[in-house]
Amino acid sequence: MDHTPILEDVSFHVRRGTTLAIVGPNGAGKTTLFRVLLGLVPHTGTVEWSGPVRVGYVPQHFVVTDVPITVRDFLGFKSEAGFEESLAAVGLEGGVLRKRLDILSGGEMQRVLIAWAVLDRPNVLLFDEPTATVDIGSEDMLYEALNRLEKESNITVLLITHDIHIASQYSDAVLALNRTVRFFGAPSRLSEPDLLMEIFGSGAGLAEHKHDFGSRGFR
Repeated sequence: MDHTPILEDVSFHVRRGTTLAIVGPNGAGKTTLFRVLLGLVPHTGTVEWSGPVRVGYVPQHFVVTDVPITVRDFLGFKSEAGFEESLAAVGLEGGVLRKRLDILSGGEMQRVLIAWAVLDRPNVLLFDEPTATVDIGSEDMLYEALNRLEKESNITVLLITHDIHIASQYSDAVLALNRTVRFFGAPSRLSEPDLLMEIFGSGAGLAEHKHDFGSRGFR
């Protein structure tokens, strides 16, 4: 068995009620970091939370089969109430409860997953590339939903993304990984070519979508 560490010497902190964007190339260990935070893989070192923590998690991929399950049924696996409040928090109306999961658009499905994640009122949310499977038009709605959640509920958000523009505009701090910490600091630094080279290496395919987000952020 290969015991080569996936991540080494990773140290960072996140202030309560802020957003940390986690960037890095494929295979850098970003999803592994989330699995550590969720207690799913063995590791050395410590993960310390300030006070009681309830963690919500939205995965990168969620496979919907042909099982005729509605949004209400799906949310009901986690809670017996609070569906419409959670859906409203992500910009969905109660009528979506009657829809089957397999007929939802990519953007609707991702927002339903966020609603599921916040049903039990977590104070930390982990998002693994929440817009990887949605069209560009739906990205705006998803990030606006995250924006509302953070501001209204004082939730701490950890967001994995390949989109440098998203990391720059929608985070309070950035953690760049490539097997170890390459950078931890202000999102504004992501405009520096030398830093991007350090994080991603030469020839890396960086996503930099041109949305009109203005100066908005998760603050």
